[in-house]
Amino acid sequence: MAKISKKRKESLAKHDLTEVRSLLEAAKVVKDITYTKFDASVDIDVRLGVDPRKADQMVRGVATLPHGTGKTVRVLALVTPDKEAEALAAGADFVGLDDYISKIEKGWTDIDVIITMPAVMAKVGRLGRVLGPRGLMPNPKSGTVTTDVAKAVQEVKAGKIDFKVDKTGIIHCSVGKVSFDEKMLAENALEIIQTLGRLKPSSSKGTYIKSITLSSTMSPAVPVDSQVNSAN
Repeated sequence: MAKISKKRKESLAKHDLTEVRSLLEAAKVVKDITYTKFDASVDIDVRLGVDPRKADQMVRGVATLPHGTGKTVRVLALVTPDKEAEALAAGADFVGLDDYISKIEKGWTDIDVIITMPAVMAKVGRLGRVLGPRGLMPNPKSGTVTTDVAKAVQEVKAGKIDFKVDKTGIIHCSVGKVSFDEKMLAENALEIIQTLGRLKPSSSKGTYIKSITLSSTMSPAVPVDSQVNSAN
């Protein structure tokens, strides 16, 4: 078991980690109790009152974080030759089609997001067995299959993320880095929560947002008020 440093013990002792807080207060606590030599990610976990086994309660969506994720997102644009220049100009890291499809079929997945266009989905579709388990398969619902490839690339680079409820009913995604100030983290987290509110399935009964926590890569979870409606 990893040894807890004196500083971390002191910071943990300062905070009651069972106390439910506002987003801003929770972000402050997460920053205070995180002691890593690297710039740790800050994540939000939202437990939803849905049954993901039912198709009409599968919550999936996209959100553009106002302050981005703090991560360098590697984007592959699988496009026809006439779209290559605009994809590159928009910031795509890799651009092409047949050569990259061949690489992926051989196991290459050194990317974070793939953006493609409807016209080539017949070719891209056969990559499902490789990309699906890794969460990399382009999908029209997440905006990664589109005729406006340049716009999609720019949005992803600017902080657009997609999320999907897992089989236990939890949404998990990054809202930034520990180096962000607490206001930035709170505003990013609020964007996720408000987006989830708009995606509530009509068939979901009872409490929709059951619990919310913020945590960093190496910190305990800090509970957030599930009725939160502001970043303060």
